[in-house]
Amino acid sequence: MKLSTHIRYGTRLMFELALRKNSGLVLLKDIARNQGLSEKYLSKLIIPLKSAGLVSSARGFKGGYEISKDPSKVTIKEILEALEGKISIAECVYNPQSCCRSSVCPTRDVWVNLTNVITEFLGQVTLSDVIDNYKNKVEENVINYSI
Repeated sequence: MKLSTHIRYGTRLMFELALRKNSGLVLLKDIARNQGLSEKYLSKLIIPLKSAGLVSSARGFKGGYEISKDPSKVTIKEILEALEGKISIAECVYNPQSCCRSSVCPTRDVWVNLTNVITEFLGQVTLSDVIDNYKNKVEENVINYSI
């Protein structure tokens, strides 16, 4: 199982906006450059994030994007669901009618439980957590020279 590029890149886009929360509006080209992503791809991701109320924008000369909520209030689950819809490991988790065997399926409960665990975990991880983790990694990788 792999996460889509929508989810991975969209989360990085939101990370960048959260990191710059108090720096004013941010241009997609700056996010693309900082994250090593395509600006064109990010322009497609920003639309559902904006529709979900996670991002706001302003047009014009000083336009750009900003995160709409405090990063401590935005979960990875919200970002994922804004980009891909409800988390589901298998079609039958939320749509048992999609499979004629779902009522007697030996593995459906496994997929339901796994979906619940993933959903709960991602609902607990906020963008603030991601930023803190990032800052800790950066600090650990800074080499201090002293003479």
